Amino acid sequence: MSVNYVCEHCHSLLGRLEAATADDVRLGFHQLTEEEHRHYVQHQEDGNITVRMTCDLCQEAYSRHPELAFLASPLQ
Repeated sequence: MSVNYVCEHCHSLLGRLEAATADDVRLGFHQLTEEEHRHYVQHQEDGNITVRMTCDLCQEAYSRHPELAFLASPLQ
């Protein structure tokens, strides 16, 4: 099983954890609200997990140009 951390804006792979077992508590996902969990954490049928987050480059782009938040796919 792997946990893949991917930028939700540019879809860059930011990191990957390979683990025989991992659950929401060990990964800290239990601290998320139900809505946050639905938005950021995707459990795949094959047992892998994808975590959506924002990379440093996209965060900087949004900080410098807040109007990008109004576009459907500004950084793809």
